[in-house]
Amino acid sequence: MAVEEKRAWIMIVVAVLSYGTYLAVVLGRSGGGPLAQQPYAAALLWTVGAAIAASIALHITVSLLSPEEGRVKDQRDREIHRFGDHIGQSFVVIGAVAGLVLAMAEADQFWIANAIYLAFVLSALLASTAKIVSYRFGFHPW
Repeated sequence: MAVEEKRAWIMIVVAVLSYGTYLAVVLGRSGGGPLAQQPYAAALLWTVGAAIAASIALHITVSLLSPEEGRVKDQRDREIHRFGDHIGQSFVVIGAVAGLVLAMAEADQFWIANAIYLAFVLSALLASTAKIVSYRFGFHPW
């Protein structure tokens, strides 16, 4: 398995675990009250920070444990990486538009922040999935 494919798997696992943890914390605090009234900012910042730290640590570990020849990126690796990132960016745009629409509708900050956070998580999942599929089933640029 290529190092870049391993990195895509790391992103999927880290994104799912961090967002799942965030949801568990925020929903656990609700206690039957409205979600928008619950404190969320600290949980959001901590889970994003922990996800970044875990991702960096896991990427370094994978790089150190991989054989030297497995660390070299060839043209195919660069194209797959670019392809996956281009696909994943669609959800960043969707999240920005959703945040903009929610702000114009004067929605609570809770919903705006959560829409944007969800879009970032979906972007990472979609980009990583596209990379894994490209490695597993072949990369066929359009």
